[in-house]
Amino acid sequence: MTETVPKKMLLARHCETGSGYYGRFVGSSDIGLGPAAPEQAGRLAGVLKGYGPEAVYCSPLRRARQTASLLNEHLGLGEPVVDDDLREIDFGRWEGLTFDEIARQDSELVKRWAVWSPDFTFPDGEKTGDFLTRVGRAAERLAESASEKILVVAHGGVVRTMLCYLLRLPPEHYLLFDIKPARLTVIDFFPEGGVLSGLNL
Repeated sequence: MTETVPKKMLLARHCETGSGYYGRFVGSSDIGLGPAAPEQAGRLAGVLKGYGPEAVYCSPLRRARQTASLLNEHLGLGEPVVDDDLREIDFGRWEGLTFDEIARQDSELVKRWAVWSPDFTFPDGEKTGDFLTRVGRAAERLAESASEKILVVAHGGVVRTMLCYLLRLPPEHYLLFDIKPARLTVIDFFPEGGVLSGLNL
């Protein structure tokens, strides 16, 4: 009997942005990487070499595209496929604020957000259910790809959501995964579903 070789989903969060954004909600804001990014990308590329990715997909946001470009300098994978469904969630008017600032400004909305309903919409931003739908759409496309080792360069929220989708966990469990910048999460994907084989590598 031939053993089934799983497809590998290599999910990388982009490198760190500038220190001015630490602790702030950054979703749809199209910001670039901070000064530590080249060193972080070099370390991440060293981890990725052991997996030999065959195809690269990334978010259209600048911090993800810049990370993919830095990785390409080390790995020679060529230009990534930019997938709009891999962009981070749009926090609307909460973009760039800290949680304390948001809680003071929109305390009732924060309470509704804490329930984590797909019907919740960030003020002037994106509906949670729409975000889940598009990330799930991207995950399905990746699962159907002919490539067996797929690198995805995206965002913390996208990686968490894709983890839940591929592992068949309820989406509200996405906060159980602390996804670090410039780190790799690996899912072995079988026809029956995914198995988490590496986190924050």
